[in-house]
Amino acid sequence: MTALWAYSWWKALHVASALVFVAGVFSVAGFLQLCGCASTDIKVMAATVRRWDRRMTTPAMLMVWAFGLQLAASGGWFGSGWLLLKLILVVMISGLHGMLSARLRRLSLGTAVAPSGRPWILLAILLGISILAVVKPF
Repeated sequence: MTALWAYSWWKALHVASALVFVAGVFSVAGFLQLCGCASTDIKVMAATVRRWDRRMTTPAMLMVWAFGLQLAASGGWFGSGWLLLKLILVVMISGLHGMLSARLRRLSLGTAVAPSGRPWILLAILLGISILAVVKPF
């Protein structure tokens, strides 16, 4: 297996995992924005969304990390400034996912939660990650 072939596969798996992860984070954020009250119907829906989050979004996040670290190691980028900044943004989006998952858990248990505002923050983080990964400005 040539290095370029392996790199292309790691990159494809990383991007596919990132797409699933980002879609899941946006879905949970949107659901929490719309459904902050704790009625019985909302509890059932929250439990369903939570199962999806645990089965799809969380594993996708772990795969993003695994494939991304593999890419960084194979590219020798661990000393690069762009990668450090990208890792900071990835830690932020991973933490945001954790906070949203906790709110979703509380809602599925019947506790009312405040709407998850500021979706532009998620969008800004994703834009920053994309620019850093593609352009590698420094």
